[in-house]
Amino acid sequence: MPQIFPKKANALPTLTLLGSVAGGIFVILFVWYYFSPEYTDVGYAPVQPVEYSHRLHIGELGLDCQYCHTNVKDADHSNVPATQTCMNCHSQVRTESLKLLPVRESWATGESIEWIKVHKLPDYAQFSHNVHTNNGVGCESCHGRVDQMEVVSLSEPLSMGWCLECHRAPENYLRPNDEVTTMGYEYPEDFLEANRKRIATEHISPPTNCSACHY
Repeated sequence: MPQIFPKKANALPTLTLLGSVAGGIFVILFVWYYFSPEYTDVGYAPVQPVEYSHRLHIGELGLDCQYCHTNVKDADHSNVPATQTCMNCHSQVRTESLKLLPVRESWATGESIEWIKVHKLPDYAQFSHNVHTNNGVGCESCHGRVDQMEVVSLSEPLSMGWCLECHRAPENYLRPNDEVTTMGYEYPEDFLEANRKRIATEHISPPTNCSACHY
C-alpha cells in the first residue's frame, strides 16, 4: 500500500506542540506587560478644568507642595486646595486672566472646582499620606518631578509590586523629613548607611503582609 503522507509529516505534532507552547508564552508576556499599570496607567494626564502649571508654580515660583496640599503630613488623604488658596494670590495677580475664570466663578458662587484625580488607588487598597511623609518618603518618589510638569501626569504605576519594592528595602528611598517636599533631592553618598541607622533607631518597619494595605 503506497504511503499517503510524506515522512516529514511526522514532525507536525512536534511543531504543533512547540508552536502552542511558544504562543502560550507570548500571550502570557503580552498580557503581563500590556495589561499592567506600567503600560495602561503611567502617563495618564487628564485635562483639568483649570490650566494649572506645577512647573510654573513650583519649579519657577518656588511654592512648597504643602502650601496647596496642606494635609499631606497630618491626614491619611492629601487634599485638593480650596479656591481660597488660589485666590490668596489671584485676587491680586492676573485678575483678568481668562484661564482663571473658573477660579473666580468658583469663588463667587461657592461651588467647588471639579478637579480630575490623577493618582488613584482601588477602593480595596489603603494608603496613608501622613505615615509616609512623616517617615521620610519624598513627594517625588510617588508623584515624580511635578515641578517640571506643565500638566500633572501619572509617573509611577502605583501597583502592588511597585509599593513592595520600597517596603522591602526602604533604605533605598528614605530622606530627611525636612526634605520630603524637595524636588530633585540629591542623596548624599552615605545615605544608605544613614537610612539603615534611622530605620533601626526609629523602628521603621514597612509591612509587607496583605492586611497592611487590604483590610
